[in-house]
Amino acid sequence: MRPYVKTNKHDAADAEACCEAVQRPGMRFVPAKDEDQQAILVLHRVREQLLKQRTATINALRGHLAEFGIVAARRQIGLRELLTVVADVEDRRLPPIARELLESLVAHLRDLERRTAELDRRLVEASRDGAACERLTAVPGVGPVIATALVAAVGNAKMFTSGRHLAAWIGLVPRQRSSGGKERLLGLSKRGNGYLRRQLMHGARALVRVSAGREGKLWSWINGLLSRRAYNVVVAAVANKLARILWALLSRGETYGAAA
Repeated sequence: MRPYVKTNKHDAADAEACCEAVQRPGMRFVPAKDEDQQAILVLHRVREQLLKQRTATINALRGHLAEFGIVAARRQIGLRELLTVVADVEDRRLPPIARELLESLVAHLRDLERRTAELDRRLVEASRDGAACERLTAVPGVGPVIATALVAAVGNAKMFTSGRHLAAWIGLVPRQRSSGGKERLLGLSKRGNGYLRRQLMHGARALVRVSAGREGKLWSWINGLLSRRAYNVVVAAVANKLARILWALLSRGETYGAAA
């Protein structure tokens, strides 16, 4: 409302600015979400929080073991090596007190993984309950996480006049600094729903990673981009395309059919 506040900020000026803003024909409004949408979004937020706690616990475990000169490779292979060291009571590199405390961290990590797996199972069930989610999961690179998050966050896709508007709302379009008739496009705007944008980027990255050697219009398009653009640029372009495809399926009620 700040552009419509004519003077100092106080309740009367704020109320007048609100009344002025809602009368503008170009003003965009956020539709109210029903209880089912809010519940699914809560599920996603809790899952995201558990994943952050899991990452923090793994980093803490790696840091504490590094103090004793015990390091391992990244990802799951290295993590399994560290967990084996903590569980091996014959390994004298760890003092008994340190081992006891690190075992509590490992138990916390296992509990986080168990709770996250339970939420993943509930997301899969939610994606099978709704017809809209079932249509979306048929799109390559889209699973229960993206499908349920998009349906819950967007609701009625017809509020967006085109797929590009949905992609812009998620922040998957270039940021502009154009002036004087000269168009200047920068990197992704990263506006709007950051969670959806991140999930779509993950799905797009999975597609780009396995695109080599595959046949079909989508795969040919991806491989053509890879031949002339940087890898991360292609990932962003594929994420934008996924957002447009998902908008078409949601707004028109159609099912996905891969082009030959």
